[in-house]
Amino acid sequence: MTLTKKSFRHAAAHELASMLSEAHDYTLSLFECLATVQSERPNHLADAIDFNPPLWDLGHLAWFTEWVILRDAQQKTSLHGLRSSMLSKGDDWFASHRLSRDSDPIQHLPKAGQLITYKNEVLDRVLDKLSRTANTDDSLYPFRMALAHEDGYAEYWTTLLQTLGLRAPLAMERHVTPPWAQSEIRFPGGSLLMGSAPGDGFVFDTEKSAHIVYVPGFCMDTNLISNAQFAEFVEDNGYQRPQYWSVSGKQWLMQQERSAPLHWSRDGNWWRCARFGRAVSLAASEPVRHLSLYEAQAYCIWAERRLPTEAEWEYGAASGHAAFRWGDLWEWTCSPFEPYPGFIADPITVNRDPEPAFVSHQSVRGASFATPMRMRSVRYRNFLLPEHCNNFVGFRTCRL
Repeated sequence: MTLTKKSFRHAAAHELASMLSEAHDYTLSLFECLATVQSERPNHLADAIDFNPPLWDLGHLAWFTEWVILRDAQQKTSLHGLRSSMLSKGDDWFASHRLSRDSDPIQHLPKAGQLITYKNEVLDRVLDKLSRTANTDDSLYPFRMALAHEDGYAEYWTTLLQTLGLRAPLAMERHVTPPWAQSEIRFPGGSLLMGSAPGDGFVFDTEKSAHIVYVPGFCMDTNLISNAQFAEFVEDNGYQRPQYWSVSGKQWLMQQERSAPLHWSRDGNWWRCARFGRAVSLAASEPVRHLSLYEAQAYCIWAERRLPTEAEWEYGAASGHAAFRWGDLWEWTCSPFEPYPGFIADPITVNRDPEPAFVSHQSVRGASFATPMRMRSVRYRNFLLPEHCNNFVGFRTCRL
C-alpha cells in the first residue's frame, strides 16, 4: 500500500483533498474484491472473526464522513441538533453505536450501486467544503479524522480478504518484503517522550498525553523474526512442548489444535502458505505473520529471548538508527494496552473505542504493509486481543 506518503497528521487542505480521493477510490476497489460476501455473513466464520457485512461497512464509511464533516458531529452517542443525513434512514442504518450485533444489518439496506452513489456524492461535497476551509489544525481536524477512519477500514478489509481467502488488489497481492539482514542493536536507554502533545497535528486519544519515561539500556533485533527462524521453532516441536507455553497459551493452543502458524501447510521438507486465496511457497526471509501473542511468547522462551516493551519499541523506532526497520507488520510487545497518564477519551473515536480494550488487550506497535504510508507513525498505538492472529502481525525480540 503506497499512495500518498506524507503524514495525514500535518497535511494541508490541498493535500488532504488528494488523500481523501485516494482513500475513496481504494475503498471501492477493496469493496469490489469483497463482492462475494457483501450480502452475507458466513456462519462458519461468525465465531472465528468479528466482521460486519461489507455492504454495511461501505454505507457506514460514507455516513461517518458525512457525519463528522458535513454534519459537524460533536459526539458519538447523540445525533440531536445535527443536520439531517443525505439518506432518509442513514442514521438508523449506519450509526455504529445503534448497530446490534444480533441483528441483520443488511436486510433493508440500499443496493450496492446506491451506496456507491451516496459515497461519491459525500466525497464531492466534502472536497467542496475542504476547498473553502482554513489551513489550521482545528479546521482540518474533522477531515483528518474521516481520512483516518477510512484508511483504518482499508487495512481491516485487506485483513478480511486474507482471512476469507479472497483475491486482493494487484498491488497488495504483489507486495514482497525485501530480505533484510538480521542483527541486533544495543540501545543505551535514557529518557523517552511518549505520546503526542498539542501542536503535533492530528492526535489520537490513545496517544494523550505526552509524558517522559525512562528506558533502561537494552538490545533488540533490527528486524522482525523471519519465517525461516520461526520454522526452526516449529521443526523443534515447539507447538508440542508445554514448557514454552503460558497457561493461557496452552488453553488457546488446545482450542486451536495448531502445530504451525495460521495459513501454513506442509510441503515436503518446507512449507506453503495461503496468500489472498492462493497457495504459495513460504518465503524464508519474509517476516513471519499471523501469529498470536501466545505463539510469539512461546518462540521467545524457546529462543531464550523476550518481547520488547512498548517503550523499548518506540525508543528503537524513534532512534533513527539506520539498521532498525519497521512497518512490514504490526509487532507484538510484552506490554498490556493501558491508558497514558491523563488519558481522556475523545468525543468521537476513530475506528475502535479504546476504553473497553484497556488491560484486556495487548499493545501492538508499528504498521503493516497494508497500512497506508500516510498513517504510519512511531507514536501510533494499536491493540489486539492476545489470541488474535488474523491480523498482519509479527514480532521482534530482545536479549534477556
